[in-house]
Amino acid sequence: MLPTTAPTRPRRRIFADLTPLRTSADYRRLWVGGTISWVGQAMTALAISLQVYDITRSSFSVGLVGLFSLVPLVVFGLYGGAIADTVDRRKLGLYSSLGAAALSVALAGAALLDYHRVWFLYGVVALQAVCGALTGPARSAMIPRLLPAEQLPAANALNSVTMTFGTMVGPALGGLIVAAGGYETAYLIDAVTFTAALYAMWRLPSMKPDRAKEARGRASVVDGLRFLGTRPNIRMTFFTDLSAMVLAQPKALFPAAAVLWYGGDAKTVGLMVAAIAAGVLLGGLFSGWQGRIRRHGLAILLSVAGWGLAIAAFGLTRNLWLGLFFLALAGAADTVSMVFRSTMLQAATPDEMRGRLQGVFIVVVAGGPRLGDFIAGSTADLTSPALAVTGGGLACVLVLGLLALRWRNFARYDARSPEA
Repeated sequence: MLPTTAPTRPRRRIFADLTPLRTSADYRRLWVGGTISWVGQAMTALAISLQVYDITRSSFSVGLVGLFSLVPLVVFGLYGGAIADTVDRRKLGLYSSLGAAALSVALAGAALLDYHRVWFLYGVVALQAVCGALTGPARSAMIPRLLPAEQLPAANALNSVTMTFGTMVGPALGGLIVAAGGYETAYLIDAVTFTAALYAMWRLPSMKPDRAKEARGRASVVDGLRFLGTRPNIRMTFFTDLSAMVLAQPKALFPAAAVLWYGGDAKTVGLMVAAIAAGVLLGGLFSGWQGRIRRHGLAILLSVAGWGLAIAAFGLTRNLWLGLFFLALAGAADTVSMVFRSTMLQAATPDEMRGRLQGVFIVVVAGGPRLGDFIAGSTADLTSPALAVTGGGLACVLVLGLLALRWRNFARYDARSPEA
């Protein structure tokens, strides 16, 4: 008779759990390819803004770049999710990534030919947003097919590292490359970086959605929204994120805070933006503990409350380094929230609905901060930047508490038996 062995306890981790990268070659290629291409896209985004300003000498014209990107992203985010629930997600991701690469080549060609037209750049930005709105839901819906459910928190933490790394490194590289080799060089490098994402998509197996429980045919956006209306836990992941991003979004007030609170300038604003990014990155790097958490709903509530309280504390500080600390703390809390929100969405949504729900996720993530910027700016003009920031952080916590009281089962959500 073989000796029995006591069950081993889960290994306690401090740093990010790399298990998904070790166990799934497909996910590993997708993650590496996404990291490389994300840097290239961030580099191109900066180069386009610089080129628009170089042509127009207008900050308003540069601001329109974001508008031309946001509208297609919101509109096509919903329809991109519906398409991802109808066709082979591998092919959708492959073709939309190929389209984004072609747009980078078009930007490089126009720059090489000295074709400098603002309307052309706006058009490319809008088409890039369409490609992103198609790629995002398809890629996110693939991950639960590549990994077991217990590895989804680790995978989403790794994805947060990818996005933050690209956001931090891409613009810095873009500025250096534009200064050294011109806009065409930055755009060509971006086109080359897409080969990593294209190769990863090409190597994936077929990713046709499971439509066994739904009539064959075209997936409906309305059906996805109806499904969301009957799933309180998934709805709460969106409500909690909106409470943070709409009520406690301080970025639009950074220029005023830099001057009025710290006597600084544009460099101070850069430090404030970098502090949040650094917190997000550290939250992803030190995410090993998240795999042991089962009460994902409670974790989301606590992390969003942490974001709101950190933002409120930032609004009360008049010491720059203390303010940067609270912003970094807010960024780390946002990473924790994102990891568990994404995991819950992937695990509690049936495969035939994942694309559409990921499309809603993109709309919330893209639209929430923009609406938050408008509210923060309007409140600051009517009152003061300090009241807008601190009041927004406290309002986030208050609304979060009301939501938790209204949907009490959310705090009891258990990842071992996911319920939408």
